[in-house]
This record gives sequence, C-alpha cells and structure tokens, in this order.
Amino acid sequence: MEKFYIRIRNFKLPSKKQINLVFASFSKKEWIVFVGFVVVLLLSTLSILESINKHFMVNVPMPGGSISEGIIGTPRFINPVLANSPADQDLVSLIYSGLYRKSADGSLVPDLAAKYDMSKNGLIYTFTLKDKIYFHNGKPVTADDVLFTINKVKDSIIKSPSKVNWDGVTVEKLDDKTIRFTLKQPYASFLENTSFGIMPKDIWNNSPLELNEANTNPIGSGPYLIKTVNKKSSGIIDSYELTAFNKFSLGEPYIKNITLYFYANEDELIKMLENGTVDQISSITPLNAENLKERNYQVESAVLPRVFGLFFNQNQNQLFTSKVITRAINQVIDKDKIVYNVLLGYGVAIDDAIPPNMLAYQKLSNKSNLSREEILQNAKNSLAKDGWKIGADGFLQKTFTEKKKKVTKTLEFSISTGNAPELAKTAELIKEDLALVGIKVDIKTFEVGNLNQGVIRPRKYEALLFGQIINHEADLFAFWHSSQRKDPGLNVSLYTNAKVDKILEDAFITVDEASRIKKYAQFEEEIRKDMPAVFLYSPDFVYVVPNNLYGLSIKNIIVPRDRFLNVYSWYVETENVWGVFAR
Repeated sequence: MEKFYIRIRNFKLPSKKQINLVFASFSKKEWIVFVGFVVVLLLSTLSILESINKHFMVNVPMPGGSISEGIIGTPRFINPVLANSPADQDLVSLIYSGLYRKSADGSLVPDLAAKYDMSKNGLIYTFTLKDKIYFHNGKPVTADDVLFTINKVKDSIIKSPSKVNWDGVTVEKLDDKTIRFTLKQPYASFLENTSFGIMPKDIWNNSPLELNEANTNPIGSGPYLIKTVNKKSSGIIDSYELTAFNKFSLGEPYIKNITLYFYANEDELIKMLENGTVDQISSITPLNAENLKERNYQVESAVLPRVFGLFFNQNQNQLFTSKVITRAINQVIDKDKIVYNVLLGYGVAIDDAIPPNMLAYQKLSNKSNLSREEILQNAKNSLAKDGWKIGADGFLQKTFTEKKKKVTKTLEFSISTGNAPELAKTAELIKEDLALVGIKVDIKTFEVGNLNQGVIRPRKYEALLFGQIINHEADLFAFWHSSQRKDPGLNVSLYTNAKVDKILEDAFITVDEASRIKKYAQFEEEIRKDMPAVFLYSPDFVYVVPNNLYGLSIKNIIVPRDRFLNVYSWYVETENVWGVFAR
C-alpha cells in the first residue's frame, strides 16, 4: 500500500514533448484508429450528457402568449347581477372575482376573502377580506363593494337571475375588511354562492344597472381586464381583447392576452375555427365535435350535471300509475344506443335523478348483465303477467272494468318534447324500442317557447322528454319536492312522496357533507322504487382547444362558463429548466 501511495505522489502528467513523440510514432493506420476512438468517445459523452440533461430537466409554464376564442351570442350585461346569456356569463367569469372561487377540482378556495367563520348553528358567516386586493382600475376592494353587490342581487326591482340564491340572506358590513351574512335557516350550498362576482360600488352606484356604460366595458377584480373593445360599424360588439391582471388575488395569469370573438350561430363559429380566426370554441353539437376530431382538432369533453329523461305525468295518463308499466319502459329503452347514436358518445347513460359526479359517493350500478333479447323478454313477461296481451294491431291491450263496463285499452302514450335534433332523434329511438314489446308511442314536437308556455307550464303532456339543469344540490328540491308540482315549480313528473319531501328538506339545511350525501342516497332509493321518470343520459360539455394549451381542467364543470375557473393556470409558453429550480 505504501508503494502505491509513493507512485501516486510521484505521478506526473506527460509533457507536451512526450505527447508529441507518441503521436509522431503513430503509423497511418494507428492514427485512423485513434481518431475514430476519440470521435466515438466524444459522441458517447455528448449522448450521455444529453440523456442526463433530459432526465433532470422539466417543462415549466412561462408567462406570455395569447389565445382567441369564439363565442355564440353578443354580450349586453357584463355584470354578475344581470348576466344571463352565455356570452355575458363567460365574460363575467374572466373579469370578476368573488369572495371564494370554485377550483378546478370542484372545491372552494379563498379568492377576495382570506377566510370565513361559521357559527355553530350554521346561520352566520363572517368573511374577512384579504389585504391588498384591487379592482382593475387600481382601487381597493372593500366591504362596501361586497355589501353593494349583494344588495343589488337581492333587489326585487332589478330581477337578477341570481336573486333566488340570496333570498332570506341579510348582509352587513362590520368594518372595511369584514362582512357578515345571516341566513334564516342553514343552507348547504351557501358557500357556493359566495363565488358571485363583486362589483365596484363607485362605478355602478350612480345609474340604473341596466343603463350603466360599464355593462359593456366593465371593471372587476378577476384574472383578466379589458384592454380593447372592438365594435362593428353598426355599433355591435365584435370582440374583446383582454389582458392578464397582475394584481389578481390568486396570482397573475400566465397567458398574457385572450381575445373573445362573438358570432351569430354555430356554423359561423366552426368556420372561424377552420380559417384560423379563433383558436378554440365550445358548446357545439356532437356531430360537429366528431367531425373536428376526425380532422385532428383537439376535442376535450366532460360530463355536465344535466339529467335528460322521460318524465311521466300520471294526471294525463293513468297508465303511469302502474309500476309494472314504468319499470318495463325503463327496461326496454336502450340508453347506450341513445348515447352512441344521438350524442355520438359525447355523454353517458344514467339511471338516477342525481347526475354523475355531483356527489362524492360511489353509486350502485344498475347495469344488467342480461343480453338485449333477455331484457326484452323479461319486460314482455312482466307485462303479460299484468294482463297485457298483443292485439291485432301488434300493440299491447288490456281489458278493464270502468263503471261496471268492460273497456279495452291499448298500452300507449304520447311523448312531448322540443324540436332540437337531439331530442327528436331520442324520441324516435324510444318509440322504436318500446314498439319491440308492444307499447305504442306518439311523438309531439314543439318550438322551445311553445313547449315551455303551452305544454310544460300548464302540465299538458303525458310523458315529457326533457332535460334538467342541476347546478347545485339544492336544485333537486325544485325538481322533486311535492311543493314544486305546479308552475313555476319544476317538478314536471308531479311527483309526490312524503318521505322524499322530508329527505330533501333535511338535505337542504344539512351543512355536513357526509350526512347530506347519506340523505341523497336515500332520495335516489325512493325515486328508484317509485319510477316517476326514466333517466336517460347526461350530455358532455365539448371544448375544442389548440394543441399547445396546457393547464386546462374541465372535469368538474357545472355550467359552460366554468371552463374558465382555472384560466389563471392555463399556459401556452413553456421553458425547460433543471428540476431543482422548478420547485
């Protein structure tokens, strides 16, 4: 060992003269071998270094870039109180902030508020605003702005579409940073309402809301502010150029500029996407979505909390009082075929009144392992056992005794629905399916306005092919509580069940999520037993976006404007850095 240390101590690199002597001694062949070896060594080293670099480098978002989106409709009221059209609501989502904000995963996170405290009885919520929060014009957001906004929503003269969410809620300012809400009764979905956009009092206080110039040139505190408003020669708004707000409470957005263009219809929207005027579009038909997908456009989709179903009105057709009949109808309708043929796969078949993904619990599957032929035969057997027989016309008939007279009735009913292509095609598929077991169906289609005014409101239908938009859990009360059977209630099945009423009433005021979920599971069990409707499908929200857009998350979308919930996290510019510097 001592000799080894001595050798190392005495080791010296060869001198330049010695190196030259070595090279001079090389033959031509030896030179070729040596140079080849050096080249291989260099290339191998570079390859290894590149692999190491790739392994430890990560792609991180960078500020900058721009995107453009096409929207159907023209904005008129870009303020949270009056916004009703999709165009208005999209802009409100980008320009305004609330006390809390729904995140991409569906949870609520502090936005303008730093925190909130809730009283033990669930009636009082006290919010504390963050420090250094500003509107786009540089003025601070205060409790006065919150008080002003909520009182405008509650004003019955203004008739805000969101008024119903604030009925029974009083609001008071405790100081410039603190606001208190007092509820008449606990309300499970109250916190969701606090995502409502806050408006600057000094801009909106001096004129009626509907006449204020800020309706089309608004100032909020959201992730994006208006840079330019472009109008056509007619004065109609053509586009908005938005730029990132560097004082947004959740951090300055990555994407520097967003331009929104407005079009009259879906055909124009598709055309502008194809010619490159816009980068992204949404809310298009399944057919257009599939056509674009086949042409290599990036199509994102997520199931919406919509429940399309066949709702039975027992007052108009007594046959629906028979659970044998309603269950047979439910068995026979091929829901997967509807999703495939009508929605082209942009949706899911459903069996319950609560849409998929709305509540955080594992639903029991109602899917049958039987073949289609076995399902049809079972339905035929149950109807035959109930006394229904195929008549000369190929449809089921049964003889009843009414007022001491025998009356033969055909198992038939009519379906009333809108004239939208998806609804009309769904109705036809239902008719075809039910005919397989001898049930006769007549289809009645109406313009949307006529359907609502002349059919739904007066409850003049036997079965209604209809879609329920369920934005919150609380909406289930409006659709299924017996107090909502008559217009303007939305209980279109005219469903009455005292147990369900109690479950919905209790769930409405239950703040604890786990307890509330148990109640809704009980609700679904009751609906399943009574079969007041056949639940068919929930459609997808469809979003066509560019390939270089990252950070998009629409999994928990409730309404189309929710696609912008995490817009401040979207990015189109990236940079490769060592992983240690990305943390």
